[in-house]
Amino acid sequence: MSARQKILIVDDEPDIRELLEITLGRMKLETRSARDVTEAREWLGRESFDLCLTDMRLPDGTGLELVQFIQQRYPQLPVAMITAFGSLDTAINALKAGAFDFLTKPVDLPRLRELVGTALRMPAPAPAGKEPSIDQRLLGDSPPMLALRKQIGRLARSQAPVYISGESGSGKELVARLIHEQGPRADRPFIPVNCGAIPAELMESEFFGHRKGSFTGATEDKPGLFQAAHGGTLFLDEVADLPLTMQVKLLRAIQEKAVRAVGGQTENVVDVRILCATHKDLAAEVAAQRFRQDLYYRLNVIELRVPCLRERREDIPLLASSMLTRLAQGSGLPPAQLTPAALETLKGYRFPGNVRELENMLERAYTLCEDDRIEASDLRLSETAASVDTGEPSLARIDNLEDYLESVERKLILQALEETRWNRTAAAQRLNMSFRSMRYRLKKLGLD
Repeated sequence: MSARQKILIVDDEPDIRELLEITLGRMKLETRSARDVTEAREWLGRESFDLCLTDMRLPDGTGLELVQFIQQRYPQLPVAMITAFGSLDTAINALKAGAFDFLTKPVDLPRLRELVGTALRMPAPAPAGKEPSIDQRLLGDSPPMLALRKQIGRLARSQAPVYISGESGSGKELVARLIHEQGPRADRPFIPVNCGAIPAELMESEFFGHRKGSFTGATEDKPGLFQAAHGGTLFLDEVADLPLTMQVKLLRAIQEKAVRAVGGQTENVVDVRILCATHKDLAAEVAAQRFRQDLYYRLNVIELRVPCLRERREDIPLLASSMLTRLAQGSGLPPAQLTPAALETLKGYRFPGNVRELENMLERAYTLCEDDRIEASDLRLSETAASVDTGEPSLARIDNLEDYLESVERKLILQALEETRWNRTAAAQRLNMSFRSMRYRLKKLGLD
């Protein structure tokens, strides 16, 4: 770290200021100290800083007010809040206001050094008047996508836990990855985990690791996902699928920033940013007592919603063109073009599987089309499916109501099975039905 990097310390207790000055000085960092909000503002007006550390309670105001002031005047300056032990609500409010991270008193010096090191790795902002390049993995010029990219950039400059909501196939993992890649942990691990894919009996071992001999089959020490993500980001996909017993252990690991391996005697400190996602309504899961409220508040410090594809239909031509180009590059065959009729068909489709469904649909059509032209018929969409979002199905196209309803049911069940890679339990959850009901319908429709 360069000696030119400068930290502003704001605390009315001389002992705390001295402790922070000595610790940061040993890290070859310059420091400036302020006793209150007024003095801090004066320093900010005179000099440039790389990080601000502020106490919550100050003689002439609060650290929260200082966070808000810096967000308005110096939005590129990360601010870390120092709060009293146990003041989790205060820390969460600071994160929501834009704080980079927080520390609790008494200040843990190794944790302080980790926080400072992470903050000082923050990527430099783009020069004034120059927009950052658009990541080709997150295409779209629609207002929802422009807003999403802006939010990603802002959240990348924080260490606050983020709950990414959105429908299946909308790109939640990609959004989590971009938050990681645009932030100060970009050169550290990004560890994604599908919480619904881990057997309940193996969850504790997978998350926290285990010691040799701790259970049958544990022939050697194994680090867990938290240890693997140390210094980086842990992305918990489908977090709503965690059983309640595991939710308790996850909450403790997040709060204590430490984990104990199965069969271990001591806890290991971990420095991990938590991002999570689920296609379920997490608030509804809390109301139904399937998800712990305290864990929900700890994970849902900031919510980021990923728009579904039908909310940004104007992006479909750009997405389709990019996907077809990739398919051509991967196959070595000439690129294919969508006919105007095929493009209109795509724009009128509801896309319950979102971007993932569009990609699968185009891959299938690409292999079926002739003369490098994808016709509407190559998309294999019935007129009824194509008009789901444009109004009620016409009676002229329905010869038999029972057959029509059965065809719709078959289509939706097949779609859910494809989205979940033919995992019947997951498909039943996707359709909000019991597994018993799913088995009955599969048998009735001849899909078992």
